[in-house]
Amino acid sequence: MTRSPDAHEIQIEVDGHLVAAAEVSRTDDPEVVRSAMHVESGHLPVGSRTKLVDAVLEDPQVSAASHLAASVPTGDAELLDRIRERARSVDVRVAGATALVEAELDRDRSSVAEPGPSQDRGISEGNT
Repeated sequence: MTRSPDAHEIQIEVDGHLVAAAEVSRTDDPEVVRSAMHVESGHLPVGSRTKLVDAVLEDPQVSAASHLAASVPTGDAELLDRIRERARSVDVRVAGATALVEAELDRDRSSVAEPGPSQDRGISEGNT
């Protein structure tokens, strides 16, 4: 599959290590954005998956759209739960090791209790 020229990656790092990433790309329809979310295997710091979803939903391309078509690892409850918390409606279909998520997004996301990082595509965190 060829990468779209409008595609970019969002990365979540903890203590200098990549723990989660997502590719975000536009579609032919300006109201629809695609994202492929991936998390590293093994134990991850609490909230890493939630931070990835928040970063994707706060991305300017996603914020401008009303629909997100995403792929996430099947069985990743934290990713799916956070998408459900942040979207107006969510439909999930399992396709092997991947869950295909169709989410209708709220245009006004100011009502979200814990907003994600502001438009920062590379998010790092460290112990201080």
